[in-house]
Amino acid sequence: MAGGGGTRFWPLSRKQTPKQLLNLSGRDIMVNEAASRLAQVTPYDNIFIVTNHTQAPAIQKATGGRINPAHILSEPSARNTAACIGYAAMRILKTCGDGVMVITPSDAYIRDEREFARVLCVAAEAAQSSDKLVTVGIKPAFPATGYGYIKMGDVQGTCRKVEKFVEKPDLAHAKQYIADGGYVWNSGMFVWKASVIMQKFRQLLPDIYADLEKIASAFGTERENEVLFEVYPAIRSISIDYGILEHCGDILVVPGEFGWNDVGSWDMMNVLHAEDRNGNIQIGDTLLIDSDDTTAYSSGRLIAAVGVSGLVIVETPDAVLVCPKDRAQDVKKVVDALKEQGRDKLL
Repeated sequence: MAGGGGTRFWPLSRKQTPKQLLNLSGRDIMVNEAASRLAQVTPYDNIFIVTNHTQAPAIQKATGGRINPAHILSEPSARNTAACIGYAAMRILKTCGDGVMVITPSDAYIRDEREFARVLCVAAEAAQSSDKLVTVGIKPAFPATGYGYIKMGDVQGTCRKVEKFVEKPDLAHAKQYIADGGYVWNSGMFVWKASVIMQKFRQLLPDIYADLEKIASAFGTERENEVLFEVYPAIRSISIDYGILEHCGDILVVPGEFGWNDVGSWDMMNVLHAEDRNGNIQIGDTLLIDSDDTTAYSSGRLIAAVGVSGLVIVETPDAVLVCPKDRAQDVKKVVDALKEQGRDKLL
């Protein structure tokens, strides 16, 4: 899934170059890193990317021929994860036949890729043999309030039964979940047969299933794009979690521990880069004097700061961002304000 905007990484992230097209690690852009991880368990020919139609040309160019252009699926508009996953499942069923789907976001960081691949294989084998929906849970490293949680139940083979999904908690409840030991973070990674998830759509989201059927009926015809752009924007916007997972009584979870982090905002760059002895992260042409706990990212011009603490400073050719690290989640408010002001060139 590569259709997000990544607004918390403004001003580096823009509509045409969202987070998944950024090279935040210094190695490769995030969508390519995601594809290379998946290529450890399945050939590149089996990888599909779902993205917004305005980003599809950039995705195709950025992936550099690794991904079959026909496997880069364009959404005319963002309709949340249920539509995205259903569209991909329908396309796979119609063009490739049934198979086990592994759904992952394109913009997460994973430190231990070998263990990640092992966990995916365990989940895929469970999905293949059981015809159940399987999710990957992350063993919590700290009492996070920004992630949803999964309460695990009884052991079922190599998996655990999902007892319930839990919304993002406050700190007190997050600490309780950690102490309990029976909770994992909801990673947003799912594994199941394409046919099985479409059965769930038919049962639980019949309106969305009907819309996807209309789109699929035009696959391979001259009207394919016309029907897609006519029907897709009208699909009800709902997440796969709310629409299907929370209404299924028999879901499995594979707990994993492979250094996963969604790197959702500028204050989390320490996941990708080592801090200096003062807790600073400096990328590009930067000079921090008598400063600590500060992230400075320069795309060209020198960033110089003296005596600052706990800041994020980001320079791009047309904008500069300065904010306290503990307000990094609020960078999206800048994007919202620019939208209201009609300053589209900065979006």
